[in-house]
Amino acid sequence: MLQHGNEAEHPATPPGASRRRFLTAAAGAGAAAASPALLTGCGTARAKGGNLQFWNFYGPQRSPDPAVNAQSKWFVDLVDRWNATHRTQIDLVYLPQPTYLNGFKLPSAFATGEGPDIFLCSPGDFLRYYNGGVLQDLTPHMEKAAVDDFGSALDSRTVDGKVHALPMEIEPLAMFYAEDLWEKAGLSEADIPATWDQMLDIGDKLRSRTTAGLVFETGPGYYQNFTWYPWMWQGGGDVLDADGNVAFDSRATRQALSFWQDAVRHGITPRTLPAAGDVISAFKAGNVALWQQGIWQVSSFKAYAPEFRYGVFKLPVPAGGEYVTTLGGWSFCANAQGRDPEAAAEFCVWALGSMEDDSVDRMVDWCTGAKSDVAPRTTALERGAARGGYDSAVMKQFKDDIFPGGRAEPRYPPVVYKAISDAIQGTMLAGQGVDGAAERAARSIEAYTKSYEGASLI
Repeated sequence: MLQHGNEAEHPATPPGASRRRFLTAAAGAGAAAASPALLTGCGTARAKGGNLQFWNFYGPQRSPDPAVNAQSKWFVDLVDRWNATHRTQIDLVYLPQPTYLNGFKLPSAFATGEGPDIFLCSPGDFLRYYNGGVLQDLTPHMEKAAVDDFGSALDSRTVDGKVHALPMEIEPLAMFYAEDLWEKAGLSEADIPATWDQMLDIGDKLRSRTTAGLVFETGPGYYQNFTWYPWMWQGGGDVLDADGNVAFDSRATRQALSFWQDAVRHGITPRTLPAAGDVISAFKAGNVALWQQGIWQVSSFKAYAPEFRYGVFKLPVPAGGEYVTTLGGWSFCANAQGRDPEAAAEFCVWALGSMEDDSVDRMVDWCTGAKSDVAPRTTALERGAARGGYDSAVMKQFKDDIFPGGRAEPRYPPVVYKAISDAIQGTMLAGQGVDGAAERAARSIEAYTKSYEGASLI
């Protein structure tokens, strides 16, 4: 049994081959095994000296999408401001999002000792890098007031009370719907579904030969798991219980798997994403009526489809269930094995985790200007609200109604994530029985946790 927080029993940084195993574990479901050449190196940066490298998937870049340009500018301005006031210089290095999220470039770079000095990390990848020994402790650079200002937003980025990543945003999930299709079907706000069955009925009513009634993520990956977790949680289920015991094979898990399976089986949810996953284009073309998405789409609608009429509502719940949504969001991290780990850590805290007005304002600008997010710091959330960042009906709804029922995205390592992904994919798209899929996933997770060495999984 894994004991929550018992790091003495599970060393945080396994030496040698174990570290390489953590760093080179496949990032995505069904990803090919890493080349043997990628398994060499010890996680120590070879390229000492020179400017620090900040790898990210926002900028610098140019795009026809105004939202993308605004986000790129935020990153460029951030690094320019640092470079103008600090001796240690930083180079902003852009990687296309598919390469950053689903490729081997980042884990392979760390495994071969060429990882970036500063990088963005999702909760789903936190343990991969923490257990691999490449997450620098940021706590020595932070005031206690700043740590307190983040509150529970740091829980999934903390080990033994030490902060190893600073969130730049909180991203709740909700249901987005096209108001024109809603009205054409004779629906009103009184028809907003509160239960799973009601939402399936609505989706069935809204679908047509060219319109998907209800869209769930269909592609395997950390993102699909992220969007599926709340449906399991709402029924009281979980992957691991509070003591770290495997709890995946449960009534709530089977219920959530069945929910997505039924949506596809009855033709309400398509097997492939409309418009190849381009949410704004799909809504504008009338190809989708309901889509589970995150708060980040608000800025995309504002920039790319400002006249489009859409609404959002909280994720419906199963019979007897309780509302929960998933809270995502990326973090700044410093490479403990990089050119200058202390300077990299200082940058992360200067950027997002200082009590200085510039640091707070920077987060406000990101969450209510360049992008649309809930700010993970109390001061930034309050300041953003005071400046009108959450005045629009949709942003107000996310802040006041959707976000408060949220739970942070889990930080499960790749083996655990993959077992869950296989269960979702197998039942949703391959016709597997939910009982067998849940049992197989639980056995796989159980086998992994028995030999797991690293920070607590919960």
